Formats: sequence, structure tokens, C-alpha cells
Amino acid sequence: MVSDVINANDLKKIDPVFGQFSFDNHEQIVFCNDKDTGLKAIIGIHNTVLGPALGGTRMWQYNNEWEALNDVLRLSRGMTFKSAITGLNLGGGKAVIIGDAKTQKTPELMKKFGEFVHSLSGRYITAEDVGMETADMDLVREVTPYVTGISESKGGAGNPSPITAYGVFMGMKAAAKYKFGNDILEDKKVIVQGIGHVGESLVEHLTNEGAKVIISDINQDRLLEVSKKYGATIYSGNDIYSEDVDIYAPCALGATINDDTINKLKAKIIAGAANNQLAEEAKHGMILQEKGIVYAPDFLINAGGIINVYAELEGYDKKEIMRKTENIYNTTLEILENADTNAITTNQAALHIAKSRIETRKLENSK
Repeated sequence: MVSDVINANDLKKIDPVFGQFSFDNHEQIVFCNDKDTGLKAIIGIHNTVLGPALGGTRMWQYNNEWEALNDVLRLSRGMTFKSAITGLNLGGGKAVIIGDAKTQKTPELMKKFGEFVHSLSGRYITAEDVGMETADMDLVREVTPYVTGISESKGGAGNPSPITAYGVFMGMKAAAKYKFGNDILEDKKVIVQGIGHVGESLVEHLTNEGAKVIISDINQDRLLEVSKKYGATIYSGNDIYSEDVDIYAPCALGATINDDTINKLKAKIIAGAANNQLAEEAKHGMILQEKGIVYAPDFLINAGGIINVYAELEGYDKKEIMRKTENIYNTTLEILENADTNAITTNQAALHIAKSRIETRKLENSK
């Protein structure tokens, strides 16, 4: 579930950090190392104009440290735009811990990571992401207040995955309204790639609406479990991107829309939970537009999770969480129509709104 995969040999070694596209004027990058616990982590703070940088911590066994760095840079950048376009007073940040979450994660490692988060004095607020559970955030909370997504029993908002999935579902319905003239997903053929916590919740929403759901995942046990639970069809083909479906919902790896896959796509809509779905935003966004494929920008429709954890900071209740998440439908429709009116890609339209809000706040702060 890494958001992007880049071979170390492809990175520009002349400017290995500041010269990367994904660096994109990050304010701060923190490398965290602790010999006793085995902690090796990177915290990326992209932008704090709108507020403290909030974003989850991902634990993943990266192929190399360059891949981990690229991932945290791309993810934290995406969090900036996600918060901005959703109207939250938050900046963008993210953290990655290098390692196998199933075998190398310990309470001591999580607490040590929490100490590094605490050392940033609130510039970065962490939360749950891939490889993490609510219980891990509870451990981090023992050493720092700068964490969200803790257990409801401890006063937190709990696991954000169901809310993330609901936001994706809302964005998907808006894209269907734009493409097909109505937002009814009954009998629509939807392929969900990746059925972790968010993917499974999305499958549930789609099943309840009567969609024809096909599921794909590298974990065969999960496939069997989710298929049995919701009656979803397990994908058995050789090339998921060539499947003739109405909607393709990437909910695992990022950068699945790339030079190798984009010309195979037959889906009419792309709407999923994965971060950084376009390997090259400008290039691949334009090709999708030319092919007539509606792309619901990922950093907009997967914002339900951050809306959920933001509730812990602002003190609003579940009803307000759901209201804000449902509004993803309206914002998505607005952006799709804006892109059409201005003859730009949907990704460009979404970025323009997000960046405009940041620039406006920057001007206000300078007065």
C-alpha cells in the first residue's frame, strides 16, 4: 500500500532531496533513529500556513530508504491539499516508519516514535495510517498530546477508516452523477482494488446500493473473507486495468495510473481511496481527460479520515463529522463541472481551489 514506487536509480542524485518533484517546497523533514527500539522513521511537514501539519503514520517494509523518503514527501504534500480543499484549518504532514508492522512493531517503538513527534512541539500531529491501529495511537498518546485517532473510550474519534470509505462513496456517487446523469450505483460494475479497512467499508456501501462489486487484493485470505461477507466477486483475470467496468476504485497502491496502465483503462470513472493515484499528475490527468475518463481527485474524496480525526481537535460530534463528509459529494460535483467549464483536468481544478485557499491565508497572515 505504498503510495508510489520509484527505483532509487531513477532519482536525481545531483539534488537528492531538494531537487525532487515530490519535495515541492516542504518546510521540514525529520529523520528519526533509535538504536534500542530499532526505530527508523521520517516525518515530512509540507505546509503549515493553514494550521499544524496533520497526517497519519504509515509503517511499511520499503525496498530502500529513497523509496520511504519519496513516499513521505508525496503523502505529506497530498495532506496539505486534502485539508485545504476540505476547508480544515490544518497543514499537511505525514510520517513513515520503515519496517514490517506485523513483526517489528512494538509498544516501545511506538512510544519512542511518539517522543520524536512530541519534540516538534505541535507542528506535526500524527494519526493512524497503513500498518497502524487505533491501539498504536493510544500508545503514542502516552508520551505526547500531538496525536489523533485514539480510542473512543479515551475520548478520541476512533478508527477513521469507515468515514474515509464513506467520503469515497460520496465522491464516487458525485462522479456517477456527472458522468451518467444520476448518482444511482445499482447494477454499476465496480472493481475495488485493495480491501483493507477502507476498501472493505467501501465494498459494504456499494453492496448495500446494489452495485456489482469485484474485489482484488494480494491477500487471498482477505479476498475470501470479504467475498463471503458481502457476496462480492473475486477478480480472477490477468490484467485488472483492462477490465470493462463502470468504475475503477484504487484503494491500495498509489501511482496505479501510470504509463503502463493508462492506455489499458476501460473504466468510465476512477474514484478510490488510495493516495497519489496519478504517477505524474499533469501528464496522466491530461490523458484521462482526453480519454473521457472522469477522475475524482483522490485528495478530495478520501478526506473523510482527516475530517474524522479533526473532530478531536475541534470538539465537534459524529453528526458534524458525517455532515462534513457528505459534503464531499457537493465539492466533487463542483470540481468536475469547474474542470469542464475551464477546459482543465479535474486534478488541476482541485489543486487550484486548494492552493488558492492557502495563498489567501498567506496574504492574510502577512498583513
